[in-house]
Amino acid sequence: MQPPDWQIALVLAIGVSAASTAAILVRLAIAAAGVSGVGFSLVLAASRLSLAAIVLLPTGQKIYVQRPTPVALGYAAAAGMALAIHFATWITSLSYTSIAASTTLVTTSPIWVALLSWFWSGEKPSRLTLLGTGIALAGSLLIGLGGGDSNSTGTDPLLGNGLALMGALAASIYFLLGREAQRQGLSTGHYATVAYSTAAIVLLPLPLLVGATYTGYTPLTYVYMGLIAFVPQLIGHTSLNWSVRWVSPTLVTLVILFEPVASSILGYWLFGEIPGALVLVGAMVLLVGVAIAAIKRSAKKG
Repeated sequence: MQPPDWQIALVLAIGVSAASTAAILVRLAIAAAGVSGVGFSLVLAASRLSLAAIVLLPTGQKIYVQRPTPVALGYAAAAGMALAIHFATWITSLSYTSIAASTTLVTTSPIWVALLSWFWSGEKPSRLTLLGTGIALAGSLLIGLGGGDSNSTGTDPLLGNGLALMGALAASIYFLLGREAQRQGLSTGHYATVAYSTAAIVLLPLPLLVGATYTGYTPLTYVYMGLIAFVPQLIGHTSLNWSVRWVSPTLVTLVILFEPVASSILGYWLFGEIPGALVLVGAMVLLVGVAIAAIKRSAKKG
């Protein structure tokens, strides 16, 4: 039964609001722990996916009743590996570049989905999609140039921006593999259980390999770790996934573009973080390009 419009709008608003807290909570966890860099970023990524997987594990018992094909499980597991790369690179980017730049660049996934779909299934992008892609890339270039400014926010903005783009590309691969897993018969809930669990298994040993640890942090750090798993991951992602059942996926994509805006505002309020002019202009140009490409893909699918 179709829920009322106000309920869909409310759930969408909750989803985007919850997702927008991810970058802020990561920064707060870094501040509470007093450490940053690759090792601790991997700890945060592994904790986020592990806690989310634990919450979903009770539903995993029903997967055996559903009896999915090995192909479906293979796609779901591969999607989980891509998800692990997404969170490892994006969370690490927040140690090196501004919240505005990182969250804007990581939301370019619709562009990469359009381009990857061209090679994946022969879905040739339209001229308007290519125009949107070009505009988005121009915005990315401006953000990159702004990140190189000595007055920019972050210890190594160019590295951070590159990691955020890698996170967007990994998220796009995650989306495409997840779509195939569900087309092969896995329900959304069962798919999420397999993907989250795989990502957690991949990420859990990585911090130890680079000399990081899961112990010895302040109690507040663990509070933020829990919040990262429950607010942006379980509440945010679950709300957005539910919304896709009732409205156009592209509408959800466009709504998600408000995430970097909300994150940047929160970053200013909490950390006094003011990105440079080129970063702000580049972010606006990039979001316009993503919106154009996403809208055209929606029209084509309709």
